[in-house]
Amino acid sequence: MRSYFRLFFPLVAVAATSLGAQAKPANAGDFAKAIDPVITQMMTEWHVPGLALGVVKDGQVLYLKGYGYRDVEKHLPVTPQTLMAIGSNSKSFTVTLMGMLVDQKKLSWDTPVKTYLPDFQLYDDYATKNMTPRDLVSHRSGLPRHDELWYGRKFTRQELYERLRYLEPSVSFRSKWQYQNLMFMTAGYLVEKLWNRSWDDLIKEQIFSPLGMSHSLPGYPGFVESEDHAWPYQYRNGATVKVPVRVIDHVGPAGSIYSSVEDMAKYIEFRMSHGANAGTPHVSKAFEDQAQSPQMVVTGGGGWPGFDLLTYGLGLVVASYRGHLAVVHGGGIDGFISQMSWLPDDKVGVMVLTDLGGPNPVPTMVAEAVYDRLLGLTPLDLIGKQRALDAEGKRVTDSVQKAFVAAKVPNTKPSHDLAAYTGTYEHPGYGRLVIRNSSSGGLEVQLDDLVAPLTHYHYDTFEIGDP
Repeated sequence: MRSYFRLFFPLVAVAATSLGAQAKPANAGDFAKAIDPVITQMMTEWHVPGLALGVVKDGQVLYLKGYGYRDVEKHLPVTPQTLMAIGSNSKSFTVTLMGMLVDQKKLSWDTPVKTYLPDFQLYDDYATKNMTPRDLVSHRSGLPRHDELWYGRKFTRQELYERLRYLEPSVSFRSKWQYQNLMFMTAGYLVEKLWNRSWDDLIKEQIFSPLGMSHSLPGYPGFVESEDHAWPYQYRNGATVKVPVRVIDHVGPAGSIYSSVEDMAKYIEFRMSHGANAGTPHVSKAFEDQAQSPQMVVTGGGGWPGFDLLTYGLGLVVASYRGHLAVVHGGGIDGFISQMSWLPDDKVGVMVLTDLGGPNPVPTMVAEAVYDRLLGLTPLDLIGKQRALDAEGKRVTDSVQKAFVAAKVPNTKPSHDLAAYTGTYEHPGYGRLVIRNSSSGGLEVQLDDLVAPLTHYHYDTFEIGDP
């Protein structure tokens, strides 16, 4: 079943060379004059309704600003306090809780998970016995995404954890970097058991409150009731449309946090200062050295100017931006894309929130545009390069679609009446899937609240349409 708006970090790589240098902005006013027209152009071209930008430099907030609308229909503006989903940027919060437990000697990165969770069970016995907390949060479990287990589903966090044993790996344990949300959910579940507190409460008590992140939420409750929140949007068929808020609290440790750029600027500064909170250690420097160090080489990317040499730390990407050490991550869920990053040696960090779902390259483009100007680099032609990437993406998509159509055998029909295909089908991990007659006279498939049409392709093969 197709589901397009998964938790992810929209970051890929192409090496770039600085062709020269420009003067660095002397103050926030000069920075605004340099960056605002660029952001406006990007938002216009990629149809982004609203965007919030936060920049920290040398331990201080340099810039906080909202652009466009958090509510298009009511023309309500984005502000630095506007709440938006940060998606997979939530992962680093989960890792921070783990780091606190490591500092307290209650958890070790390299002790098997089964030591702490005796009932931990994966499909592969070797991975079950040897999986460590470090493995959980560095995307080397051997499992593919398996997102259909949680996306749009009704399973609780406990039920998701119990169903891990039925999910088959696609590669061997620790052999390849493969982005995976359920292992981060498991990391949050582990934190809950060791702390005997819910992940949601721990995020508020151990991170939000000490850092003064007063406009942030660990999950959906309270989001739409907030006086300053954005609605999620998608650009479809030439129009920007509001979409339902996707509630993913059951997989919260992988991506359910809502925050503002004002609050996220505080978090970035906290992480840039090696765990110090206003000068007081909050987590150890030893933890930050682990989290912000390469654990796995990121494979399978491709296509972003500037960021290259991608590796994955613990809940964070460690890379290079035009020769500068960079720590970065992105996040996306229906109608929201964000990007969080900082350059540790240059003491500058950027948070970008947008209320437009993917494909939406603007958050990363904005971050790169900010770095170019603050570092005094000749700005890359980000817009031109993205246009070329979009064109290439369309070419590949069109080619795949043509091949799909060409492979269809014409003039075939199902070997049974449609009614014979109806029924309830069950997988021990994924649960029950129902195929039934649709109101249009064909078939449709239902997986919890996700309902999609089934269209005959050829013989006894059916294509699942958009939900």
